[in-house]
Amino acid sequence: MNEVKGFLPIHILKEKEFSEEENCPYFPERKSRNEFMLATDLSGEEFNELLKNGWRRFGIYFFRPNCKYCNACIPIRIPVNKFTLSKSQRRVQKKNKDTKAIVRELSFHESLYDLYEDHSKRFDQESSRENFIQTFFHRSVPAIQTEYYVDEKLAGLGFVDIGNEGASSVYFVFGSEFSKFSIGTFGAIKEIEICKNSGLKYYYLGYYIEKNKHMKYKNSFKPYELYDWDREIWVQY
Repeated sequence: MNEVKGFLPIHILKEKEFSEEENCPYFPERKSRNEFMLATDLSGEEFNELLKNGWRRFGIYFFRPNCKYCNACIPIRIPVNKFTLSKSQRRVQKKNKDTKAIVRELSFHESLYDLYEDHSKRFDQESSRENFIQTFFHRSVPAIQTEYYVDEKLAGLGFVDIGNEGASSVYFVFGSEFSKFSIGTFGAIKEIEICKNSGLKYYYLGYYIEKNKHMKYKNSFKPYELYDWDREIWVQY
């Protein structure tokens, strides 16, 4: 992958550099590395420039893949004014007609971590309360959280970063007992609605890997655009 020239925000804690190579979590036979920096207190405009150039963030850690021999991780975004629900997405909406969706500023409470811990165990991921708070509740960019309740019980939780032209889905978790509701898909639909109602142009879904079965859902939101790392442009599919 060619090095991509990008916008450098003002509030830098650590200048851009490259991580050490390590085993790729998606392709065991390959090595991966990230370009990263540490930053805080970015404006919506600053963050939007990063989004347009393939960056994501957890806490104050901003990153994008920069592997020497692979560019399989492709940024994907949805032009919200062109988005139309598929038949299966309409069925998900119908299943969740009584699901209560709440949008609020970042605000930690214990039930959120309980849900996150349940989700992490289901996917054999490590979790800790301290790391959860540092990763998702640090206000390094404008951000919101979305909560979903089924019969007054917390069923899903999403974190969304907000730029001045688009929003980025940071992470989404759901409770194992609510799998039949397809809360993850419902959450993405609601977050696209939030973008549209807020006058934003794009909903960013992170990175898409065509051969990864866990990412297949991302290209079900149509039409979508993929970022061409070499040409540094977004292409609609």
